[in-house]
Amino acid sequence: MARPSVTVAAVVEQQGRYLLVEEETDDGIRINQPAGHLEPDESIVAGAVREALEETAHAFSPAGLVGIYRWSHPAGHLSYVRFAFCGELGAREAGRELDRGILRTLWLTPDELRACRSAHRSPLVLRCVEDHLAGRCYPLDILVHYD
Repeated sequence: MARPSVTVAAVVEQQGRYLLVEEETDDGIRINQPAGHLEPDESIVAGAVREALEETAHAFSPAGLVGIYRWSHPAGHLSYVRFAFCGELGAREAGRELDRGILRTLWLTPDELRACRSAHRSPLVLRCVEDHLAGRCYPLDILVHYD
């Protein structure tokens, strides 16, 4: 039985540019949305807020769900289900360091992002932006978290 890892991602657009992070991975330096794995007992929305803060040092306020995506790593040993959220980025938390492995944040236009596909962490990076550009945004109350 497949047991995919649940991940969350923040899709943030400001003035035609999207927030991304440059990160060190087993496959080299890659570009991704602020994203990561859901922690035990954490709600999906809370996970997206936490990951955005850890990877950008900015607060993130989710406004909607862009989509839910399933992707398997080409090596065949890992599978992911990603919940991608759109929302607003808040102020930078003074003195906060970026999460281990995050080199820097980037703001790229959709065309700049399309031009560097080979550097993306996964095909979900561009797909989430394309879906956001297409206006996909589902209400957060579609997700229910029972404590």
